[in-house]
Amino acid sequence: MNQNHGHFLDTPKLQDGVTRFWMIRHALVEENARMKLYGALDVPLCPESLIAQRGMYQALAARLPRNALWFTSPLSRTQHTARAIQEAGYGPADWTVEPGFTEQSMGDWHGLRHHELPDQLTLAPHLFWSVAATECPPGGESMLAVCARVGETMDRMVRAHPGRDMVVVSHGGAIRAGLAHALRVHAETALHFSIQNLSLTIVERFPEAWRIVAVNELPGI
Repeated sequence: MNQNHGHFLDTPKLQDGVTRFWMIRHALVEENARMKLYGALDVPLCPESLIAQRGMYQALAARLPRNALWFTSPLSRTQHTARAIQEAGYGPADWTVEPGFTEQSMGDWHGLRHHELPDQLTLAPHLFWSVAATECPPGGESMLAVCARVGETMDRMVRAHPGRDMVVVSHGGAIRAGLAHALRVHAETALHFSIQNLSLTIVERFPEAWRIVAVNELPGI
């Protein structure tokens, strides 16, 4: 009888030697920035939350693999989040800035207050996102374009770092795009995933297929 259980996850420990993304959404941004559509703008983190959520940083530091490669988007909020996790117990590690993991650009709509956005839309917004997946802001990009960008980035990183753990501190839209790529689903479908600040999403790549290990795992909660 064939006793092969394939790649079943039967224990908490993940298999060594698998190409694996540990994707973390950046921490909460400061209150004034949250009042507007900030998308790919470079906005600061909320200083109060950095203190109040110290336990979440410590839990992430303990959860992440020690020999991982680290990546952030070009935006400072991801880099400050990465540094806070390392300072909470992971220890210092260099990271590479990966533009492919930046947030959706809202183009000319950057800086709009949320109540001003509906007048600019050509399509009804997604229930769980500011715009429909196919809506392309003037001078910006649609979520379809984000999915293509993130998918190409993930495929390239898989080729460059086979068998490695990769910590990627990124953004809610980019992480949803990564899930869309791995699951081969439309961007509109992927926007139904909740990706909260400081949440962890784990995605693996095997030669034959992608596997989703965890989505929106909230550390220490």
